Amino acid sequence: MLQRYASSPRETAQMNTAQLREHFLIEQVFVPGQIELVYTHYDRMIVGGATPGAAPLSLPNPASLKAEYFLERRELGILNVGTAGQVTVDGAVYELGHQDCLYVGRGAQAVEFAGEGARYYLLSAPAHHAHPTTLRTQAEATPVEMGALETANRRTIYKYIYSEGIQSCQLVMGLTQLQPGSVWNTMPAHTHDRRMEAYLYFNLPAEHRVLHLMGEPTETRPLWVANEQAILSPPWSVHSGCGTSSYAFIWGMAGENREYTDMDAVGIAQLR
Repeated sequence: MLQRYASSPRETAQMNTAQLREHFLIEQVFVPGQIELVYTHYDRMIVGGATPGAAPLSLPNPASLKAEYFLERRELGILNVGTAGQVTVDGAVYELGHQDCLYVGRGAQAVEFAGEGARYYLLSAPAHHAHPTTLRTQAEATPVEMGALETANRRTIYKYIYSEGIQSCQLVMGLTQLQPGSVWNTMPAHTHDRRMEAYLYFNLPAEHRVLHLMGEPTETRPLWVANEQAILSPPWSVHSGCGTSSYAFIWGMAGENREYTDMDAVGIAQLR
């Protein structure tokens, strides 16, 4: 499991492009036949991907967790961005279709991923309570339409793990799909000093990119992001992007609360 350490706003403002990518971009999330994990010291979130082939994959227990098993003190959100597959949790089998979400609570000891063509995006945060393992399909995620074509940000938001959906200790997780002709996400921008956030960009044609903006509102920095790459966003940073094509992204947060609306808005004219 790779480690990513926290960086301050002052330190980040001095970084060049290569350093920004090294600290905040996860270039390989899905590797066929493997589980990839990155431990970030922003709220101790783990970001990863499980890509089973003909054989299933078992959730490992990295030595750096110093735990008896991965979910001894953690919770896990799983969102499938590939074809249908199965996730088995302590012997119970859950069918996950495309863009379905499974929450696995603290204390689950054996998690197995199966289904050739399935691509499971993983987010895990520390947990103080054992909430039940819960499946929520995309059809059950109560889509919300936002934005407008005139501002190139018409989008559909699907909320899975949050205060009014699947219950968790601190994990929040959902998905946003940009409509054809729309390219801007999370604009006007915001920060939330009480929570970190991670984005996984997907459904982006291979030849296209998303120009992701991060940094303090008055010290923004750009990163070019390809399909199925992830971005780590510190609590003090904006997290917004503009694509050369429409795309989708999974957003996930950990921190002090699970309120989706806990955002500190930044006006477009304030950005620098």
